[in-house]
Amino acid sequence: MENTVLRTENLCAFFGDQQILCDVNLSIPKNKATAIMGPSGCGKTTLIRCVNRMHELVPGAETTGRILLYDDDVQKMNPIIVRRKIGMVFQKPNPFPTMSLYDNVIAGYKLNGIKLKKSRQDGIVEESLKKAALWDEVKDCIHRKGTFLSGGQQQRLCIARALAMKPEILLLDEPTSALDPKATSRIEELIFELKKDVTIMLVTHNMGQAARVSDFTAFVYLGELVEFGPTEKLFTVPEDKRTEEYLTGKFG
Repeated sequence: MENTVLRTENLCAFFGDQQILCDVNLSIPKNKATAIMGPSGCGKTTLIRCVNRMHELVPGAETTGRILLYDDDVQKMNPIIVRRKIGMVFQKPNPFPTMSLYDNVIAGYKLNGIKLKKSRQDGIVEESLKKAALWDEVKDCIHRKGTFLSGGQQQRLCIARALAMKPEILLLDEPTSALDPKATSRIEELIFELKKDVTIMLVTHNMGQAARVSDFTAFVYLGELVEFGPTEKLFTVPEDKRTEEYLTGKFG
């Protein structure tokens, strides 16, 4: 695929003796949103955790195969660099509770020991919060702790924190599953905007959400990549019977 930003080649993932992913070959196109769908326990979250090398943090976890960011082998890179280039936002909003909104956004730089001038920090905080569609709501209380924010605002703060490092790819692991419909709709609108600047991989259980926000969809079942293609095509004329059965609610 032209303009591929990330590629997996025969990616397998294990927890001890248990195999979670089996020979996944996937090409993620640049500046598009790719949804990763499939029933619970099929390996969706493991897939994106392999991509930014969080999978290996679990004792007994390992991977085989290759993950390439452009032409760089992710497994041979310093994991800190990998996580700068491939940011992640989790299912449950997790702002750092003891930090102000400002410090939350700039946290990646501080944790990595990257020193910036105050004016540069200010610029990054404002730009990241604007990209996460949160600036107008919080600009007057940016030095308060983030605990007063609603769930949806906290999730947008986490997105701003990931964007502050200027990643190539943003991994979203069911980012709206803990949010109400209104907050969910804000995050979905945001995904549309963010594609201009960053490539998105979105794990979602919500077929409607995948249909609304993604350009491409990967269907994973029992650790295997069953089908991958443009979302509209996969939803209307899936090539594999298992995809069709999942989309029509036969299992999942």
